Amino acid sequence: MKPKTNVRGAKRLFNALLYSFSGLKALIRETAFRQELFFAVLLLASLILIQASALHILIALVIILITFSIEALNTAIEEIVDHISPEWSEVGKKAKDLGSFAVFCLLLSNGIFIGYVYWVTLTG
Repeated sequence: MKPKTNVRGAKRLFNALLYSFSGLKALIRETAFRQELFFAVLLLASLILIQASALHILIALVIILITFSIEALNTAIEEIVDHISPEWSEVGKKAKDLGSFAVFCLLLSNGIFIGYVYWVTLTG
C-alpha cells in the first residue's frame, strides 16, 4: 500500500473510515473475535432483558468496544510476529502472550462488570 500524501479534509476522513472497515473485515475472520462478538450481543441483550439502567448498558458497551480494540491490536501483533518471524521464537511467543493477556484482562473486566450489573439490578 502506497501512502497518500497531502490528503486532507473529508477525503482524509473517508480514507480513514475505509481503512477501519478493512481492519474490521480482517478481524471478523478471527475466531476469537467472532466469539467475543457473539457473547457481547448476548450480554447486551441480557442486560436489556433484566432492565439494567441505561448507564450500565452504556458502560458495558464501552468496555466491550475497548475489548474489541484490544483484540484488534492483539491480532495485529500476531500478524506482525508471524510475518517477521515465521519460525518459533521466544521473543515472538512473549509478544503474543502479552497481547493475549491484555485481551484476557479486558474479558475479565467485562465479566466482573456484568456480574456487578446483574447483582445490582436483580437485588434491588
